[in-house]
Amino acid sequence: MTTHGSSDGASEGGAPGGGRSGGGASGGGAFADGTSPAAGTGLGRGLVGLLAVSTGMCVAAMYYAQPLLGEIRAALGLSTGTAGLVVSVTQAGYLVALCLLVPVGDLVARRRLIPALVAAQAVGLFVLATATSATQLLIAAVAVGALSVTAQIGVAFAATLAGDAERGKVVGTVMSGLLLGILLARTVAGYLADLGGWRTPFWVAGAAQLVLCAVLAARLPAEPRTAAPRLGYRALIASVVGLLRDEPVLRLRAAYGAASFGAFSALWTPLAFLLSAAPYHYSTGVIGLFGLLGLMGVLAASFVGRAADRGRAGAATVGTAALLLAAWLPLGLGGHSLAALIVGILALDLAAQGLHIANQSEIYRLNPAARSRLTSAYMATYFAGGLAGSIASGTAYSHGGWTAVSVTGAVFGLAAVALACWDALRRRSAAVAV
Repeated sequence: MTTHGSSDGASEGGAPGGGRSGGGASGGGAFADGTSPAAGTGLGRGLVGLLAVSTGMCVAAMYYAQPLLGEIRAALGLSTGTAGLVVSVTQAGYLVALCLLVPVGDLVARRRLIPALVAAQAVGLFVLATATSATQLLIAAVAVGALSVTAQIGVAFAATLAGDAERGKVVGTVMSGLLLGILLARTVAGYLADLGGWRTPFWVAGAAQLVLCAVLAARLPAEPRTAAPRLGYRALIASVVGLLRDEPVLRLRAAYGAASFGAFSALWTPLAFLLSAAPYHYSTGVIGLFGLLGLMGVLAASFVGRAADRGRAGAATVGTAALLLAAWLPLGLGGHSLAALIVGILALDLAAQGLHIANQSEIYRLNPAARSRLTSAYMATYFAGGLAGSIASGTAYSHGGWTAVSVTGAVFGLAAVALACWDALRRRSAAVAV
């Protein structure tokens, strides 16, 4: 299968836009003004900033409810288990939409699709704000989670608008906005709830999404013209599996993504248990502040994106994979040392987010006509890895405490290093054979 070239060396040669992938049509094409996406006309900072803000706001909606569960439970008379389901069904909605909604971006113009999904998410937030029963609450949570994948459609849209020479930088910048949305969502929701009760964050977020919808509808430009895939919806969804089968770069990068998010989730799922117990005994508020350490991931996104544009995605991959494993040494010591714990969190977040950006920079070099399906395949695998890390680390903590968690997380890091070594040996063997 012919695709764009990749620093991984796993894709076969071909001029930009000259490939076919997973049943998709040939890529390439031109902007509405006739310029080529490879011509590097560039995106204005204002548009890149708008896309970064929009992805952050869309994904943040997944997390507003998390610090409010206690108040929601008391206000609606729910059991602890039912209130906890809000988080689970939100994530379930997100995972399903990654598989069933994100690929639609390859059929429908994203400049129209994104504002429509943002408006729909605003409605879901308003339903959450007016919830009076568990049924209404959970249905709205599923919808809000599913529509949070608008952020991933936005990342694919940014990659499509960017020229080849700046794609990594643009994707890194937009992903920085997404990461900030995740990091700040809980803090903002808690602050607004303190001011006006648990419904306030959802009212404010819904209103903000309506404003965002209007701005996006007015500002988003036309995409480069690509031959639309001649597929019905079922065939479109099925072609996502075909992409994983036929694109070696996508398979490799999806495996890296699963390992990185698995390691990331292995840390953050049981971390609150560690920090609330001896020797730390931190309050919920203090524990929440640890999330701000994730700001280091924003720096990694920008740096790795620029490295990818300079053809250094391979080196960035090796470095971040090694750091993903090495971070678990100070994290393991963090059971009794706050300094070591902080160093480990910073290192792991840099590694996980940096590897994620390197992965996205590489998969978006593939067939331009299939970028939404590439996103779907990659993110579904990425999210599955995170789910595995979360389950494994929770079980490990229950049976072996923080030491078992550290071993579990290191296994995910080791998997990333093993992938890097295997890929290096494979490319070296291919070079010798030639």
